[in-house]
Amino acid sequence: MTNIPETGRSPRVQIRLVVIQVLVVSLLGTLGGRLWYLQIREGDQYAREASGNHVQQVVQPAVRGSILDARGVALADNETRLVVSASRTELLKMKDDGKAVLTKLAGVLGMSAKEVSEKVRLCDAKTPQPCWNGSPYQPIPITDEATPKQALQIRERAEDFPGITAEPQAVRRYAAPGKANTAQVLGYLSPVTDEEIQKAQDTDSPYLRSDMVGRSGLERQYDKQLRGKAGVTRYEVDKLGRVLGQAEADPAEPGANLVTSIDARVQRIAEYELNEAMKEARKQHDRNTNRTYEADSGAVVVMEAKTGRVVAMASNPTYDPNAWVGGISAKDYAALTGKDSNYPLLNRAIQGQSAPGSIFKVIPTAAAINAGYSFEGPYNCSSSYSIGSQVFKNFESQNHGPISLGRALEVSCDTVFYALSHEEWKRDGGNKPKKKPDDWFYKTSHQFGLGKETGIDLPNEVTGRVPDRQWKLDYWKANKDVWCKTGKKDGSYAERIAYENCLEGNRLRAGDSVNYSIGQGDTLVTPIQMATIYAAIANGGTLYDPTVGKAVISPDGRTVTEIEPESHGKLPMTKKTLSQIDGALEGVATRGTAAWRFGGWPQDEIPMHAKTGTAEVYGKQTTSWFATYTKDYSIVMTISQGGTGSGASGPAVRNIYNALYGVSEDGEIDKKKALLPTPQKTLPKVRTDGTIQAPKVSKDPAKDRTKPSPDARATTEQDDPADPQQPGTVPSPENTNRDTRRRERRRSGRGGTRRTAS
Repeated sequence: MTNIPETGRSPRVQIRLVVIQVLVVSLLGTLGGRLWYLQIREGDQYAREASGNHVQQVVQPAVRGSILDARGVALADNETRLVVSASRTELLKMKDDGKAVLTKLAGVLGMSAKEVSEKVRLCDAKTPQPCWNGSPYQPIPITDEATPKQALQIRERAEDFPGITAEPQAVRRYAAPGKANTAQVLGYLSPVTDEEIQKAQDTDSPYLRSDMVGRSGLERQYDKQLRGKAGVTRYEVDKLGRVLGQAEADPAEPGANLVTSIDARVQRIAEYELNEAMKEARKQHDRNTNRTYEADSGAVVVMEAKTGRVVAMASNPTYDPNAWVGGISAKDYAALTGKDSNYPLLNRAIQGQSAPGSIFKVIPTAAAINAGYSFEGPYNCSSSYSIGSQVFKNFESQNHGPISLGRALEVSCDTVFYALSHEEWKRDGGNKPKKKPDDWFYKTSHQFGLGKETGIDLPNEVTGRVPDRQWKLDYWKANKDVWCKTGKKDGSYAERIAYENCLEGNRLRAGDSVNYSIGQGDTLVTPIQMATIYAAIANGGTLYDPTVGKAVISPDGRTVTEIEPESHGKLPMTKKTLSQIDGALEGVATRGTAAWRFGGWPQDEIPMHAKTGTAEVYGKQTTSWFATYTKDYSIVMTISQGGTGSGASGPAVRNIYNALYGVSEDGEIDKKKALLPTPQKTLPKVRTDGTIQAPKVSKDPAKDRTKPSPDARATTEQDDPADPQQPGTVPSPENTNRDTRRRERRRSGRGGTRRTAS
């Protein structure tokens, strides 16, 4: 057999082996280098990241600070409730993901299995409420209304309820001391959203997923101070979520306490009187619409005249803010926000805007004097004022003859202000205005602070509206297309108005200025704006930013940060003019349109000043306004579709003053019954442990006071009961019924269309 030598293949095999060896060595070198890079050079960083992936946070919510009234009485605080919670981590370890345990728990709590399972599911873009938007490693609350018996069942049978706890926890409570609801002022809480968490990430007060945040009122305005800082415990867990040990813990820090200028007793009186006034108005006949007044909403503000601090603020309709605690139900939410709810969440003291009627007249009075007119006049108070073919009626067509501006305020004479505003409109060029018209009446409104926020420390305040030339132009541009499409020259009233606005809605017409001069037309104000203005007249001319917050006190009581009053301007008038207007407003209460509501008032000891207003609103019944002040307080009340100023709101405002100063129905002052004869100056006392002393509050301060007689609450269409032929007549309690009959006889012989009432 012949042997064949291997001459051709051997070198190729060797070359291939060398190439493979080089590749293997290269790959091993690359892998080794990568391992060195990951484990040696970047090892510490990746170790930290890996550790972070196995650390989870459990949050212990901070106890939210209390909101207190001026004397230290809690308006909003916390109460201990039995909270049943579920550990989602423990439930997921079970074969059925804890469904059997949750079903058993539902039976104990009297809930459906669906309700309980929905509570523990995690929120995401596709999961509707209810769901849990906090950390899945944190105990998820099922209910905060567990009874001691239910909690005992769960704890005694722990083997039947693995992952379920029943423990006492602090829960928000809106205490309503003495039935002082204070709902819209306090606001409410709800869980923080993902968007809010993202926005607050880089701030000095970031949110945690477990946080409850203020949604309105003081809860929102002072949320940062009240919220405190939640405690965080960090646990090491494996990839299955099993806890391996505790990493570290930061203790929770309770929130600070907010002391307000609200007096719970006065707040209750204000709420009660507003509600009673609305109920009484609904019993009265509106002869203009031939039905009873609807009185569908209202508001009242009680303010310290020399500081702008709010002593009471009520809005009606109202609601119970406790409905939000623990999560609001769908039924309750619909009741608060549905079409038929009349929106009780709205704080009408700062968010309700309407035409002010005659309480606005202090502004055109100041404007007229600034424009060069004499306070003394005389000015003709005729029964009507004509511009071309259009006739503007005085209230009830009364003719008071030649009078001063002061007397025009007292009897609320519309035609005096019609004539002054029309004259100024003509001086500014009329339909062909000058390049730079003076616009005294509009400029003065802005100087009084209208058309912008007052600066109150509550969120979502509205600005109202001063319908000046710029507003007319902007409004016309925004609505021109709609007006031109719907307007008809010979159509309905609304269609004719749309037709006129289409053609010349950008022009300030004579009729606009005339209506504006008596607080009608497109003018809008809020109760807080008018309370601020009347407080400024009372204090000598300073416009203060209204405030509800008075001081922030740290949880330990060692740090007290007072919230000092701040001014945003002065009234645009001289001391002489201010004194003249002040005297006229006192005359309103003693011999003018409000005199019948202040019969027997101790005027020598507590000088009262007032202005009545009844504003017309197209398609609705008249709005009642009543603005008043003493040296200590200004009080403004309004009732939508409530009738006249003194008729609907007058008795309620008088009763609030009675409660403040301890004045009886016959005008006697009983200092022992006075709730707040002078504004509260001091802060509540803080104990050494940080808690705040608070006096006891009556179950219902409103019921503690003597109810007024039916005659004292009688509503009438006439604002001035004094005989116009006897301007000095002041009604007394003895002649009230006689004066009422006299007014009815006078009224029966009058005719004409009323433009506005006072």
